Amino acid sequence: MKRILFLCMIALFAVSCSKKVKVSGVIKNGSPLERVEFIDASGVATLPLINMGVDAKGNFTGEFEAPKNGMYAMTYAGQMAFVYLKKGQSLNISGDAMSFPNVFTIQGDAKANNDFLKETQAYMEQYLGKLDMSIISKDEKSFLAQVKKINDDLTKNIDDAASKTKADSDVVTLKKDELKTHILTFLSQYEANHGEAVQQSNFKVSTAFKDYTKSLEADGDKMIKNLPLYRNYLLNKIGNDFQKFALAQSDKNTASMSSIFAKYLKGKSEYSQDTKDYLLAFVISKFDLNPFADNTEAIIKVADDNIKNAEVKKDLKAAFDAVYGLKKGTDAPASALLKTDGKSTTFADFKGKPTLVVTYASWNPYIAQSTIPVLKEVVEYYKSKMNTVLVNLDDTKAQFDKTYPTLMKDISGVNVYAEGGLNSKFAKDYSVFGFKIPGFTLLDKDGKIAGPTYYNLGEQKFIEMLSKLTGIAAPAAPEAQVAPDWNGQQTAPAPQPEAAQPKTK
Repeated sequence: MKRILFLCMIALFAVSCSKKVKVSGVIKNGSPLERVEFIDASGVATLPLINMGVDAKGNFTGEFEAPKNGMYAMTYAGQMAFVYLKKGQSLNISGDAMSFPNVFTIQGDAKANNDFLKETQAYMEQYLGKLDMSIISKDEKSFLAQVKKINDDLTKNIDDAASKTKADSDVVTLKKDELKTHILTFLSQYEANHGEAVQQSNFKVSTAFKDYTKSLEADGDKMIKNLPLYRNYLLNKIGNDFQKFALAQSDKNTASMSSIFAKYLKGKSEYSQDTKDYLLAFVISKFDLNPFADNTEAIIKVADDNIKNAEVKKDLKAAFDAVYGLKKGTDAPASALLKTDGKSTTFADFKGKPTLVVTYASWNPYIAQSTIPVLKEVVEYYKSKMNTVLVNLDDTKAQFDKTYPTLMKDISGVNVYAEGGLNSKFAKDYSVFGFKIPGFTLLDKDGKIAGPTYYNLGEQKFIEMLSKLTGIAAPAAPEAQVAPDWNGQQTAPAPQPEAAQPKTK
């Protein structure tokens, strides 16, 4: 009896400590070509935590490791909405493809918190929608009085909604912090624009105004971690000051945005190290992180030299791996792949020749629309000196078995399946996400990473690398096909700063 009780306690403890969120749902009239993704909205990397297919009846299901309790972006068909999730929760989501994810219903563990968010958000939008910019023209005393009333009214609504929906205290705190950030934005806009609005060029806010601002920023170290909106507020607040600093730098026309910003932050003693870390990571991810940059090593060095927070470092590294690809010269991860005969293989089996690795999935439109004809030409031209491995990332092997004989029938290469698709070990080892498909990676004859992943077979650097590895002179560049949109639904949910920025290369 004691043993049974002990085992039950272990099982209960394991469930309570689980970080996984289990999600299922149905999207009426949903398309099997569309995917549902969840993204940590407060993180730096904003990479999808899961990518789920929608079947013919609109059903989807999956589970993912939740890094923290907090806000998550849910994307579908290029649209985005936000939900609040906690580690270990199970939830069911339903909606109609005509309006999803803007309109949806949640059932399960997450219902109360998301009912709370829905109610408070609707009230806040209605309340703030009645305000107009004439508030900027009011004298400071009247302006502060109105702003404090706005804060009080919206705080009361949050408390009333929390009581009604039985929301958890942490989501209530998060909503109040979001409200503080909105109020701080009002204050910042007033300070920046009131003088011009009333034609008083020498206008300065009072000590009372500054004290009220400081009181709202008191929990800044917490808000900087949880709210991209707060990071954006701080960047806008320091925008003019940073502009002056940047324009005074001798390397302003050649240095990256992040390197100049890192130097700027060193002089901001009023900010904690965590605040500096999150702000710098935010700037890196928004301005300098792109797959076509020529100064990737310099960007990585800025992050390594200046960011101390381990969580931010880890998150940013995931972003670097996703955008830049695996480091050149490192061994290609030995992720197991299934061949069409069901036997296992790794890229080690293809050593002796350079290898072109093509990642694709049947649900991605680019592969069928524009990649196949160009890929066929490239493979045929180099095949005497190059292996080609076509890695399928569909959700199931059954779908792979249907896909490769039709989609890849004219391509000379080895067809393999990454078991589990985007949730496979291969996808994790090679940082493959839905927005990176189709992708093209080259390995040298020793099985090492030869360069970054490319998304356009007509990219000049990709063609140059092919020629260098194979020894075959490049033909006229194939016509460039449409590449995946790097500014699509995977973009961070936080708005970009509006601060003026120096011209950089």
